[in-house]
Amino acid sequence: MEMIIGGAFQGKSSYAKEHYPGIVWASGDTLTEEELFASDAVLGFHEYIRKEMKAGKDVSSLAGKLIRENPNIILVTDEVGYGVVPVDAFDRAYREAVGRVCTELAAFSTRVTRVVCGIGTVIKDA
Repeated sequence: MEMIIGGAFQGKSSYAKEHYPGIVWASGDTLTEEELFASDAVLGFHEYIRKEMKAGKDVSSLAGKLIRENPNIILVTDEVGYGVVPVDAFDRAYREAVGRVCTELAAFSTRVTRVVCGIGTVIKDA
């Protein structure tokens, strides 16, 4: 598993497509669970978590399932935990869920790259 993380609009998708040419990228906001487990790579993984939570689904075991079902996936996701804590209860829960899921996935990943202003810095290479 590999992860590309960073703030919103920092060039993560362009970086990912440039560094992994020929990959078919799925979009997190439209992905089903079955498609997630079969995909080579996902852009906007955080949007998958939002979609699942909006549908009332529990994502607390998502990282473990993804590690078991699709351990070679490449995930591109926003870091959503910075800035002002949201007033809205759903947004707070979503932010926490993304952080917890991505922390577990990053611990499992062989490579984690953080992208800022389109520049990728490898922060884990195991």
